[in-house]
Amino acid sequence: MYQEASPQSTFEALQNNPQAQLIDCRTQAEWSFVGMPDLSSIGRAIIQLEWQGLDGKRNSNFVAQVEQNLPKDTPIYILCRSGVRSAAACTALAEHGFTQLFNITGGFEGNTNADGHRGQTEGWKYDQLPWRQP
Repeated sequence: MYQEASPQSTFEALQNNPQAQLIDCRTQAEWSFVGMPDLSSIGRAIIQLEWQGLDGKRNSNFVAQVEQNLPKDTPIYILCRSGVRSAAACTALAEHGFTQLFNITGGFEGNTNADGHRGQTEGWKYDQLPWRQP
């Protein structure tokens, strides 16, 4: 199982717990064109690992790639655009024995507002946490 964590509480956990890790499971295109969290101010790096490709196919190596890089008791915070793919990634990791999983509510951009725009009501960017555009 996994817990929900706000973007702000995630950033605080990453500041305060050197074992905590952030996995951004969005696509390469999202990282390139939408931006990504920037943890350089706290001397940390993000693990970029696609949950699924642009074609919608799930990355069948996702769990194995996490297993190669992180112990199963690592506090792992997972981010996607709005919290849906990251929830699926958390579930998959939990099924493989990871024990400290956090789905970042609102993701990087959050859900759309009444005008169909993201980043206006919730998410990492909305909370004005550090991010960058490559």
